Amino acid sequence: MNWLNYHHLHYFWVVAREGTILRACDRLHLTQPAISKQLRQLEQAIGEKLFKRVGRHLALTETGEIVYRYADEIFSIGEELTEVLRGKPARRESRLAVGIADVLPKLIAYRLLEPVLRLPDSVHLICDERGLVELLGELAQHRLDVVLSDSPLPPTVNVRAYNHLLGECGVSILGVAGLAQRFRRGFPASLDDAPFLLPTQKSMMRRSLEHWMQAQGIRPEVRGEFDDAALMQVFGQAGTGLFPVPSAVEKDTCQQYQVQLVGRLEAVRERFYAISVERRLTHPAVKAITQTAYDSLFREDGKR
Repeated sequence: MNWLNYHHLHYFWVVAREGTILRACDRLHLTQPAISKQLRQLEQAIGEKLFKRVGRHLALTETGEIVYRYADEIFSIGEELTEVLRGKPARRESRLAVGIADVLPKLIAYRLLEPVLRLPDSVHLICDERGLVELLGELAQHRLDVVLSDSPLPPTVNVRAYNHLLGECGVSILGVAGLAQRFRRGFPASLDDAPFLLPTQKSMMRRSLEHWMQAQGIRPEVRGEFDDAALMQVFGQAGTGLFPVPSAVEKDTCQQYQVQLVGRLEAVRERFYAISVERRLTHPAVKAITQTAYDSLFREDGKR
């Protein structure tokens, strides 16, 4: 492919946004055969299929996703140019699609992403929260720019990506005032037979905590297991049991849920990663995430 026909690319972009050729016809004021012909010519020039049919709609192929990302940027800039020529101020907004592993504590995710919204150039942030393996599949197809996780890329997942360690911290045990006062004495031995709320086995924190407790001969009374850390903290706020959080967000969690520190387990380490298809991170917003992690969030456990 020596030269890209931008008329063909524009028709592709509109069809991808509208979801069907019929709706694109209304938008472009063209006939269905005309648009179909333009799409075939673009696919021939690229040498790959860009769409696959799913029911009555068209879905992008892996190559189609890549082409759409570039087309979206190209024609968004074109629309911006039109606005500037009409005398309106330029409004440049980049896009950052972030996958957030469902076991990642919400406060950690927020603290990492919040600086992105304070960048000089506006960023449209898209957050996709689900299981790590699913997110890595989206990353491999270039639907995500980066994935945030509490574990590195699993060796069993056949995705070419790179782990970027954002930082690590210890684990803090929290509880309502009555429980905190009761189990603070003699910590950490006091945790034996203590009422506990824990993440499920999907979480690295759960596995690290269990390993440490077994080594210490501590057997807590597990009253609940949670995929969602925020839900676990709501139960903890109600006094159901003690619960663990990364020490980097200990202060924020205490303030938000009106709980107190029982004690810190420095031997139990929580590590956090940005996973990307790039060996070297280049997206300005992703660089802002890593800089925040290095400079403040995981520096002395969030300066608790």
